[in-house]
Amino acid sequence: MKQSTKKCAKINCMKGYHRKMKPDITSVPHILSSKIRPGRNAVLFILLLALLLVQPHLIWAENSLLVSPEALSSMPQDQVVIIDTRSKFKYLLGHIPNAVHLGSWEDFTHRIDGVRGLLIEDRRFIVEKLKPHGIDLSKRIVVYGEPTDPWRTDGRFFWMFERFGFTKVAILEGGLDHWQNSGRKIERGRAKSVSVSSLTVDDIRLNEKVSADQDWIAQRLGSGNLTLIDNRTRDEYNGSQPYGSARSGHIPTAIHIHWPDFFSSKGHIKNQDELSKLLKRFNINSDDKIVVYCTGGVRSAMAYFVLRYLGYEVRNYDGSWWDWSLNPKLPIETS
Repeated sequence: MKQSTKKCAKINCMKGYHRKMKPDITSVPHILSSKIRPGRNAVLFILLLALLLVQPHLIWAENSLLVSPEALSSMPQDQVVIIDTRSKFKYLLGHIPNAVHLGSWEDFTHRIDGVRGLLIEDRRFIVEKLKPHGIDLSKRIVVYGEPTDPWRTDGRFFWMFERFGFTKVAILEGGLDHWQNSGRKIERGRAKSVSVSSLTVDDIRLNEKVSADQDWIAQRLGSGNLTLIDNRTRDEYNGSQPYGSARSGHIPTAIHIHWPDFFSSKGHIKNQDELSKLLKRFNINSDDKIVVYCTGGVRSAMAYFVLRYLGYEVRNYDGSWWDWSLNPKLPIETS
């Protein structure tokens, strides 16, 4: 009888224990659904709310090909390399704090068989150019230029890094103008010293899917799903302005879209609805094999960026019209 009484008492004690157990106050559903208590629960709720508000912004900044001044400002300095693609003179007059200058886009090119502007793809050369500026595969790379640049060299640097195999590359929306107009500071003079990176020759793996040459295009010319987009001016496309090229005109079947058509008058990229309508007008589909070109693969590199931003698979023809016009065996059209 005593044992039975003790057993019942033990059971009743356990029941009482369960009744007195408090829910896990670290549970997210509990925090959001229960009445907020002063003290610890309130602090946890505030921290959770802050995390929910901030995290989408950080995710967007990490994954987007186009970053805002706000997003760039929030990136840890040791995880990003900011590259100024303007002239050295303009860089010295004023640049984004901690930005580096790699030289001109032409410093990464050479001439082959009379064709200028071709990207140097020697891996040792690439490492020697990038390593002193702290650039390696672990870093986020953000390039910027200026909206008034008629060549938009920031697009060329964006494409160049993707060609070199870098996967975390972005462009600063609106360039330096937007940075300054948003109230952010600039630095003057030479770049601050940076630590040499650990980049090696083995790290450079050229991405063949983002580039095209004349052979690649000629083999597919006339096929149903090859879409060529000429990003030069209308006069260049028609053939009335050769600008020193061996021949004037355009590659047969090429569509003309002048690269500024992708941007507003202030140099900001148009919204996705406007861009989609523009491409739809020319029957450009996401499953097409798209190649963009201009004179030397610089202006077209900005068109490459826009199409990448929209999720299209696209190649930049860096030899472009300098290369195509020099080969008399290749067909051209004028209109």
